[in-house]
Amino acid sequence: MATSMMDSIIGLVTPEMKQALASRLGESASGVQSGLGSAVAATLGGLASRASSDSGFLGQIINMVAGSGSQNILGSLGTIASAGPGGGIGDLVGKFLPAVFGAQQGQVAGAIAQQSALSATSGTNLLKMAAPLVLGYLGKLNSAGSLNAGSLGSMLKAEAPALQSYLPQGLMSSLGSGAGGAVSAIESGASAAAAGGSRWLVPLAILAALILAWLVFRSMSGPKDMAQTASNAANTAATAASNAADAAGTAASNAANAVGGAANAAWAALGELVKVKLPDGTELDVPAHGVEGKLVSYLNDANSTISDGTWFDFDRLLFDTGKATLQPASQEQLGNIAAILKAFPKVKATIGGYTDNTGNPAANLALSQERATNVTSELAKLGVDASRLTAKGYGQEHPVGDNSTEEGRQQNRRISLHVTEK
Repeated sequence: MATSMMDSIIGLVTPEMKQALASRLGESASGVQSGLGSAVAATLGGLASRASSDSGFLGQIINMVAGSGSQNILGSLGTIASAGPGGGIGDLVGKFLPAVFGAQQGQVAGAIAQQSALSATSGTNLLKMAAPLVLGYLGKLNSAGSLNAGSLGSMLKAEAPALQSYLPQGLMSSLGSGAGGAVSAIESGASAAAAGGSRWLVPLAILAALILAWLVFRSMSGPKDMAQTASNAANTAATAASNAADAAGTAASNAANAVGGAANAAWAALGELVKVKLPDGTELDVPAHGVEGKLVSYLNDANSTISDGTWFDFDRLLFDTGKATLQPASQEQLGNIAAILKAFPKVKATIGGYTDNTGNPAANLALSQERATNVTSELAKLGVDASRLTAKGYGQEHPVGDNSTEEGRQQNRRISLHVTEK
């Protein structure tokens, strides 16, 4: 017997529905099963997160459920699995997901796809399957008269601990903080400074303890006193090291929160999700002010000319600090750009990598080249002919922001795309 929201919702999915969904997406049944579980958990986590910051949110969701006849969705789940949500259900899903995730929807879908080894498009489609499952379940509770804002809030609160096991690492905390999203190659100076400072705390504490012990030793006159002092000094050193380690952890956590806050603000500035249709019929859900829409408009415009000064900055790529390793949240935008390039098969492009002017220029140049190369490689993995792409690192050249400010340095740490043929 189902004992949780997750159990109840996943229990609505029959083996036939899983197979139909896998066939439609062109993915393995096991990957779809894993991804769908993550998508449902992310949706419940998103509901819980919004509810914690907006006291009227659950009331809005219940009104959405009550006014849409969502209890009838349960009879349409097989059709949704094989063909996707359409008609009135599609409209409801189109309202529900932005209400839950806002502009984070693409990032969440990308993280789910990455965890389950699925394409970015499949991650998006699994969220669109999870939405009617959750809505149908809530509609059933509403029809039975057992759904209100208080009861839903209590269920979500009780469910939260169990959701973590279904979700990609770090996604639950991202949902809780308002979305851990991405700006182009964010590499926070605060994070680096905190890491640099905290790594000295432990050795300095130990050194201080050793100096203290040496001074006390000099004042002791007998072996017994010296033995006791040695023990005291060891305890002091251990305590100091422990305290320093705690302080280092706190500094790192605070730095991570600062990075997340900057990323969240930049993500929110990109606006809500809108649909962009490509020449091959593909539809992408992208932020209204994101680079995808700008790039598609440029490629669709027969009068636009190729110019050395026309570059399109990725706005949702995230690298590990000081490294060329792309973080999972980047997969959503990479998938979108790959889809755009495949829809415009004549286009060739240069992927440019840039840094700020902090650190060694030669090291910055090497890092920018590695990042550009990694982005190019990821696009090729997503189906873009590698012969159409060139990777070029420019290091700290061509800044677009003021390197004397953190905001300007953040703008300069970027990956950009330049169309060389169209």
